[in-house]
Amino acid sequence: MHKLAKIFEGWNGYQTSLLHAVTPLTTEQLSWRPAPDRRSVGELIRHMSLGRITWFSRIGVPGIDVIAHRVPRWHTDGDGAQHAVEESVLCDQAVVLAEWLTLSWQPIQRMLDEWNVDDLFQTYPHRFRGVDYEISRQWTVWRIMSHDMHHGGQLAMMLAMQGVDASN
Repeated sequence: MHKLAKIFEGWNGYQTSLLHAVTPLTTEQLSWRPAPDRRSVGELIRHMSLGRITWFSRIGVPGIDVIAHRVPRWHTDGDGAQHAVEESVLCDQAVVLAEWLTLSWQPIQRMLDEWNVDDLFQTYPHRFRGVDYEISRQWTVWRIMSHDMHHGGQLAMMLAMQGVDASN
């Protein structure tokens, strides 16, 4: 049986690209937002990291508990789902954001190294807007990988709009 690292080969390279893009950013570049009602660059990066932690804490990814305990504040919504409170983490310092990207990646790397395809078929209960669902781990892994790609594209565009070359 193949480990997930073989199936999802390349995701770790994307993580490395995100870190290379974030690490050199200044406070001014991290505070930039394309419109007043949109996330800043730093808020976007923080959202990516804490989204990983929020969703992967729901499916028991190896090592997630240690990382989840590092999140300063959690909120439980009306459906009983827990969410990392994004505003509880700084978003205007590249070193802090790179640390959260790294922290949120550690359980993903363990999952890729330790889980095989059969592990993706396990389900967990999740209530959303008053409706109960049985969600597969596969759905959650896909959701976070696509979340990374979607917001990584936004990040690249936001940096390009500032004249920052993040292609390294």
